Amino acid sequence: MTDMNAIVGTHDILMITLDTLRYDAAVLEEKNCPNLCGGGSWEKRHTPGSFTYAAHHAFFGGFLPTPATTDKSGHIRLFHSSRTGMKTDPRTWLFDTPDIVSGLAAEGYKTVCIGGVIFFSKKVPLARVLPAYFQHSYWRMNFGVTNPRSTEHQVNHALGLLDGTPLDQRLFLFMNVSAIHGPSHHYVEGARRDSVDTQRAALRYVDGELGRLFQRLRERGKPVFCLVFSDHGEAFGEDGYHGHRLAHETVWDVPYREFIL
Repeated sequence: MTDMNAIVGTHDILMITLDTLRYDAAVLEEKNCPNLCGGGSWEKRHTPGSFTYAAHHAFFGGFLPTPATTDKSGHIRLFHSSRTGMKTDPRTWLFDTPDIVSGLAAEGYKTVCIGGVIFFSKKVPLARVLPAYFQHSYWRMNFGVTNPRSTEHQVNHALGLLDGTPLDQRLFLFMNVSAIHGPSHHYVEGARRDSVDTQRAALRYVDGELGRLFQRLRERGKPVFCLVFSDHGEAFGEDGYHGHRLAHETVWDVPYREFIL
C-alpha cells in the first residue's frame, strides 16, 4: 500500500485511463509492454462504473478500481473525502473538496486533462462536465477514437505542456487514452471487427507512445507517482453480450498498476 501522504506534495502525479481495455487483453500483452509493465504485472480490479462517464466521476471522487479479492485488508483507498465520519487508513490522503482534482489544486498542483473519448470533447454540455474538473483541459479531433495515431498526438500535446511547466510547479496530469476504445480493428491488418486481439495490438501501440511521455517525465528529475488503469472493459460476444455499459465480468474486470518513475 502506497502512503499517499508521503506522495502528495512531494511527487508529481500522472493518472492514465486506458479506455475500454479488458483485463485479459492487458495480461496477454503484458510481456510486449515494457513501459507500462517493465516493473511489474497488472493487478485485477473491479471498476466502479461500466462506461466512461460513470467510471470517471467515481475516479475523480477518489473511488479507484477496487481489488478483485474478498480479502478486505487489501481494500485500502489511496484517496478519501475528509470529515465523512468513516474510518480511514493512516496512509490514505484525505481531501477536503468535492473531488481529488480540486483537492490537489488546493495543495498547489497544476491540474491538466488531456481528453480522448467523446466525454472529454467539450462538443456539448455533457462532454464539458469531466474536463471542467481541471484547471486546464484539452481535446482535439486527432485525440479521439477514430484517429489511429491518437496516442501519438496526445503524448505530443503533453510534451509541449511539460516544456511550459516550471520544474518547481507540482503537476497532476490526467490522460484518457482513446486508442483501445473501439474501433481498434485498424491496428490489425485485415481485421474487420474489434476483438481481444485488436485490443492487444492497440495496447502495444499505446505502450510505445507512452514511453516517450515517461522518458520526458524522468528527464524533469522529479519523482512521479503513476496510476494506470482501465475505466471498463468490453464484451465481444461472451454469453451473448456485446459492448459495455452492462454487467458482465468482461466489462467489470479491469487492469490496474501503480508505480513511481
